[in-house]
Amino acid sequence: MSTPPLNPALFHLDPDHLWVMHCAEGPVPRAGMRVARAFMQKELQPWEVRWEEDFQGIPVAVRREAADLVGGRAEDISLTPTTSSGLVTLAQGIPWHLGDEVLAPLGEFPSNAWPWLALRPRGVRFREVPLWEGHLAGAAAWASEPPRAESDPEGRLIEALDPRTRVLALSWVRFQDGLRLDLPRLGAACRERGVHLVVDGIQGAGTVPINLESLSAFATGGHKGLLAPQGMGFLWTAEDFRQSLSPSGTWLSVEAATDFSRPSTDFDRGWLADGRALEPGGPNLLQASTLLESLRLISGVGVPAIEAHVALLQTALLDALGGSKWRPEAERLQALLRGGRLGSILAFHHGGQGQDGLERLLKAGYHRGVFASVREGYLRVAFHGFHTEADVERVAAWLHEA
Repeated sequence: MSTPPLNPALFHLDPDHLWVMHCAEGPVPRAGMRVARAFMQKELQPWEVRWEEDFQGIPVAVRREAADLVGGRAEDISLTPTTSSGLVTLAQGIPWHLGDEVLAPLGEFPSNAWPWLALRPRGVRFREVPLWEGHLAGAAAWASEPPRAESDPEGRLIEALDPRTRVLALSWVRFQDGLRLDLPRLGAACRERGVHLVVDGIQGAGTVPINLESLSAFATGGHKGLLAPQGMGFLWTAEDFRQSLSPSGTWLSVEAATDFSRPSTDFDRGWLADGRALEPGGPNLLQASTLLESLRLISGVGVPAIEAHVALLQTALLDALGGSKWRPEAERLQALLRGGRLGSILAFHHGGQGQDGLERLLKAGYHRGVFASVREGYLRVAFHGFHTEADVERVAAWLHEA
């Protein structure tokens, strides 16, 4: 087994809590706590907060690190509080026409549904597409069949595109079943049809390398795979798409906004052309400073190294479950993993156990100090770059016993 690319000693981990649910919230590295304390010390003495180094310098550094992480340009990055806020900015900024449509996979996380559903009064339709045979969501989510290696979710989405579709909005890695969608294939199909591909990337950012080609937008929060606190993320937008959007209209979204040698009440200014035009206003410097540390940590080892390590851990766990009642699920997930269809989430379908069965399983895990999560019919085990072979053995022992 490979050495973890992220040294576990960089985190405040302990033997009583094996956290395999960064898909809900990731642990913040100790360095994040140190920079947060240092910045709060400045806030206690506001004369220590520096205009160029802090107010302007921290956001510039975060945009640069975020761009490096996703393989884009810093000028295409907008700092946002959350994934939701980034998607809301897009939804409200697109020049819609009556009868336009947003297409989405069935069962998207609410962050990538409500921003589009809020457009109904403007005559914009939100249409969902099942991704495989037996795929259900909503009130029927627990009755859904799970995705399989032979499923072709991209084909179903592409077939569903029609002349009214303006946006295909989807999660790169799905929060409940863990399925990872083929963005290059979908992006190419969208470009051919003049459709914008807008991606909720929070369940893949930090653990899976992203290819931005043919995407119009990519939004993520920082508190899952990026290992930062709640309340700060970023939005990447393609330049041509961004120029078609209405700007956010905040005081920092215009030219020379921070040049106080010019009267601030001089409104004869143009909108910025870069990602700052979509930002919500004054940056949250405390959150930005901690996100910056986490981005630097992840970039220092490289997302490809984290992805490879996670895949090794996933393979080891699924192999270890081959002789248990989990064997059918392990084989289903192994086939998806071999096909490159998973992110960092191993989502075990309940297989008839129902919600009560999975909740009992979770509680048994908690008693063993293993902290996983359940969402809409799946038990989720999510490894990251700091997990070890011993962690895999501990999860396997829990599932075998259960």
